[in-house]
Amino acid sequence: MTAPAGEPLTISQRLNRLAEDAQGDAVTLDWILEQLHERAFGLFLLVLALPCCIPFLYGLPQIVALPLMFVSGQILLGRETPWLPQKLGTRTVAKTTLEGLARRAGPWLRRIEAVSRPRLAALTRRPLDQVVGVVLVLFSASILVPLPGTNTVPGFAVVIVSMGLLQRDGMLVIFGAVLGMAWIGTLLVAGATVASLIRTWLGA
Repeated sequence: MTAPAGEPLTISQRLNRLAEDAQGDAVTLDWILEQLHERAFGLFLLVLALPCCIPFLYGLPQIVALPLMFVSGQILLGRETPWLPQKLGTRTVAKTTLEGLARRAGPWLRRIEAVSRPRLAALTRRPLDQVVGVVLVLFSASILVPLPGTNTVPGFAVVIVSMGLLQRDGMLVIFGAVLGMAWIGTLLVAGATVASLIRTWLGA
């Protein structure tokens, strides 16, 4: 589905267009970044985070998590546009993966688009968006944790925050940030509990 002539594409339509324009069996992250133009930060974060939302998917989340952290760090530092070093930019994503993401994520993105609107927009602009960059870096680091299912919740959190940035919706940014921080808190508590149990067992 495309937008009527003269109307800007929605986020879900941009994702569909990205999948349609991909040439060959795979595209690089650099190519994806080049296609996103003026909305690169939010859309690029969204594209990178969507594979991380799939439970128990291994391989692809680890491919995109480091670029995700790198781009999040650039928001923190206040860069105007994102870039990737060659080693990260040459990582590839299969065309079929992009098509699958567009197909599976489209209905959910349209639901978020339907309820989002500009509000608390200061959270999506400098300097407050740099604070958002801090939590995005933390969520990206959580995705890198090599444990089953650790990518899914922070992946959702990054998607929601990205949608908030794109829609200038600070409420979405807050919701995504709270979701991700709650997950990180859960990981820290679980890690501390396991460490305490191990110390108790070794001291027994």
